[in-house]
Amino acid sequence: MDTLLERLGIREPEQGALIGLNRLDCLGSVIESISPVDGKILCKIRQADATAYDRVVQAAGEAFLRWRDVPAPQRGELVRRIGEAFRGRKKELGALISIEMGKIRAEGEGEVQELIDMCDFAVGQSRMLYGLSMHSERPGHRLFEQYHPLGPVGVITAFNFPVAVWAWNAMLALIAGDTVVWKPSGKVPLCAVAANVLAAGVAADCGFPPGLLNVVIGPGEDIGEKLAADERLPLISATGSVPMGRRVGSVVVSRLARPLLELGGNNGVIVTPGADLDLVVRAVLFGAVGTSGQRCTTIRRLIVSNSIFDVLKKRLIAAYRQVKIGNPLEDGVLMGPLIDKEAVETMQKALAEITKSGGKILYGGEPLTGGLYDTGAYARPCICEVQSSFPVVKKETFAPILYMIRYETIEEALKFHNDVPQGLSSAIFTNDLRDSELFLSARGSDCGIANVNVSTSGAEIGGAFGGEKQTGGGRESGSDAWKAYMRRQTCTVNWSGRMDLAQGIEFGEQG
Repeated sequence: MDTLLERLGIREPEQGALIGLNRLDCLGSVIESISPVDGKILCKIRQADATAYDRVVQAAGEAFLRWRDVPAPQRGELVRRIGEAFRGRKKELGALISIEMGKIRAEGEGEVQELIDMCDFAVGQSRMLYGLSMHSERPGHRLFEQYHPLGPVGVITAFNFPVAVWAWNAMLALIAGDTVVWKPSGKVPLCAVAANVLAAGVAADCGFPPGLLNVVIGPGEDIGEKLAADERLPLISATGSVPMGRRVGSVVVSRLARPLLELGGNNGVIVTPGADLDLVVRAVLFGAVGTSGQRCTTIRRLIVSNSIFDVLKKRLIAAYRQVKIGNPLEDGVLMGPLIDKEAVETMQKALAEITKSGGKILYGGEPLTGGLYDTGAYARPCICEVQSSFPVVKKETFAPILYMIRYETIEEALKFHNDVPQGLSSAIFTNDLRDSELFLSARGSDCGIANVNVSTSGAEIGGAFGGEKQTGGGRESGSDAWKAYMRRQTCTVNWSGRMDLAQGIEFGEQG
């Protein structure tokens, strides 16, 4: 473990404020990065204090003044080199993600691949920061739009994707001409340090200022609040829970800056009578159990036609029985621990609420004990039969709990599907063209992501990622999400020699 941390540029003890590669001496409290896999302390980190935080943001602002003048394709070249650097450290960083967060090795390396893919996407986008040209209503005038760098941006990320969500934001911010101040989750600080050190090392080798990529580690009520309220940061991108998003969003909006919020999901999947059940079982197994149910796109609600409910229930229980739970670095393990024992306790409270409401636990749900499991962070994934109206079903419990809900008509299924406060990802499994088109229509799914015969989990970076309602309305990653990181400017050039006013207004005599 010490060798792995050393290869990834992590020191013991580590500092919670980095300006590029430069560590600042911090005076905040010390936290421990504890692996949920075996409960061992990986490293101690001294969190950022107010002075260190201020120095980081100041450095990001100073670097921005230089970075904004670098042509966008050259900014893209830096991102390309960053992607190459991560290619060379994919296995090491993937292993650290597995150890510090708990997801299995394949998912850890897959997350690093997502970071690499995001670099590739951003490189192409650096040559496509397009504006629009429009026809002016005034003769001899040219009307067009263009985009400029916005400034230093704050990025707040959650524990479940320790580096990928940073990449969604940071790589687009870089090619847009912005600098980045990253506040990672205190549950996975080492992943953030490793990623920033690797990327900032590339920037330093290319001769760019150290403040392009920065990290501040500290509690949300301190460092998070400072980021949200900081007038020097025109954009705050925050990924996490709905309560966190409400707080960050309200503070950012109060100073008339931009919040980009990607919050909770309570993702539903409708299964129609003619669906391919082999496809459904495979999709649901990973969608509900992957990352131990701790993805914002995890399948949480399975809304199943009553005509096939019992058949699908039996097949899913059989599939769940085959899930091997254990050390995420071992071959054959499909599910590692939850992030900590508190997450398991939250899961147990939700299950108690289900049974109190009249629901049935069909399989699993119990905490696991003995040997490796004695960390308290392991639990068996769970399948429950519930009513759509249960209050607990309308909440996002960040745990491997799958709610199965019966329906009679497709209209009832859509009603159940949309009757939750969240609106991130959704899916329908069907071979009926009319059902699939209804699901994708304005009368169908009310989510930001809607899939047909595809799991809710595992979105590609080419499409904009985010959702509606309490999910926050923000969009990250692909498509035209880059526009959030730039300031839009409408320009008019008058080459006519006259001073014509718009809308045909006449004011005084023309010379």
